Amino acid sequence: MAGNPVLTQVRTALLAEREELVVQLSGPGALAGAHYDANFADSSQVTAERGEAEALATTLQSTLDDVDRALGKLDDGTYGTCDACGKPIGESRLEAMPTARRCISCASKR
Repeated sequence: MAGNPVLTQVRTALLAEREELVVQLSGPGALAGAHYDANFADSSQVTAERGEAEALATTLQSTLDDVDRALGKLDDGTYGTCDACGKPIGESRLEAMPTARRCISCASKR
């Protein structure tokens, strides 16, 4: 990989994305609405905000898992290979979605 500038660029972008995701998941306000007590006057609003915060945290964690998986594939030399059929994932797909796990053909079958 050291000789491939495209893969180096992908790794740099994925590491930056990973760092940002970790900050978002662990920083202050990671679970918005967690600072309200049970006696807050508008408990339905608190419940809604907590639900939104939990959904966001789940999405962020899933994205972090995808980034970690892509970094692992870079490490083991399988980045850009479809998990389903083993064929190369198209360059344009990887450019649009660096964490893609399937080629466009296999992804469209899901």
